[in-house]
Amino acid sequence: MAVKTIKRLVKILLAIVVVGLLVFAFIPEPMKVDIATVEKGDLLITLEGEGKTRIHDIYTVSTPIDGRITRIESEPGDFVEAGKTVIANMYPANPQFLDKRSETQAKADVEGARAALSLADARVKQAKAQLEFDELDYQRTTELYAKNSVSKASLERAELRLKTLRAELETAISNKNVMQSRLEAAKARLLQPKEDTSSVDKKLANKKLANKKSSNSVEPVNNCHICIHSPVDGRVLRILHKSESIIPVGTALVEIGNPQDLEVNIEMLSTNAVKVKPGHDALIKRWGGNEDINARVRVVEPSGFTKISALGVEEQRVNVILNFTDPIEKWAALGDAFRVEAAIIIDKAVDVVKVPLSALFRQNEIWSVFKVVDGRATLQNVKVGKRNEQFAEIIEGLMPDEKIIIHPGNNIEDGVSVIAR
Repeated sequence: MAVKTIKRLVKILLAIVVVGLLVFAFIPEPMKVDIATVEKGDLLITLEGEGKTRIHDIYTVSTPIDGRITRIESEPGDFVEAGKTVIANMYPANPQFLDKRSETQAKADVEGARAALSLADARVKQAKAQLEFDELDYQRTTELYAKNSVSKASLERAELRLKTLRAELETAISNKNVMQSRLEAAKARLLQPKEDTSSVDKKLANKKLANKKSSNSVEPVNNCHICIHSPVDGRVLRILHKSESIIPVGTALVEIGNPQDLEVNIEMLSTNAVKVKPGHDALIKRWGGNEDINARVRVVEPSGFTKISALGVEEQRVNVILNFTDPIEKWAALGDAFRVEAAIIIDKAVDVVKVPLSALFRQNEIWSVFKVVDGRATLQNVKVGKRNEQFAEIIEGLMPDEKIIIHPGNNIEDGVSVIAR
């Protein structure tokens, strides 16, 4: 009898355990969700933009003449001083080689200029001889006038002729100088590389090219022939032409600027740029440092430009220029054309209740969130104020330190049991 009772009790216990397991199996488990705490603090309304730093005033040093420039010894980062630091040393360019026709024509021009000079020299001699004769004639006329042998009119005519002959002599001398200059110019057109006018004279006189001496190279004073100095105090930013070569006038050599005169150029969509005003504060982010850099909008350029995005879409963008407001020690590592990102603060809400945007959703055209109360999700309607890309201001419906669900899925309903993930 006792054995039967024990067996019956065991069966009853087993049945109770099975029923309990079945009941436990059908009890819904709490859903794992991401839970955040409602906070109170400042909310910054910003517009994001990407751009790069730039030195406000960059000076490009160029060549003043055609010529040969020696190798530039400066390196990027070197300090330079206005009017003292020599950026480059130049020599005038050698003349080009003449073809046979040009050489023959230039020789003829030299011979013609030499003949004209000889003619001018003869006229000078003629004018001098005539002047000497008339000076003697004037002296005789003066003596005769003193003896009342000639009239005063004769004396005045002699004096006038003397003045006229002196003027003719000056004209002849000036004409001779002009002919001399034309001869030198004609000789210059015969110059070949590494020649001067003296070698041209030897060439025309002796017809021997082997004995000409090169005299075009002039030793510079203090190792500098034509010195190109730095126009400003600053540092060398870029070397645009390094090696020694023959270059034309206006060739850019180096760029010089002051790294402390740094600003930020942010390229913003025109639809965002219209909301930005000069004087707005900004934060320079993701520039490589550990902390954001404070800046301020200096100007919003009035003209936009078209830029193709990475997806191939045409966008109208506007340059927004920012000036740093933090001490230079904080951003001294930045240089010209460094990539940065900026968040321009166009509005601010101080000491407000805020929640992540990912916690908000629309329920019957009303903003709502799911609060976590006693382990269950509770639907809560809220009134939303200002928003940025991460947070939203809650005007009504939530209090600080309350728990809410972020990223609620479609399986979250009012009253569902939840647990933190």
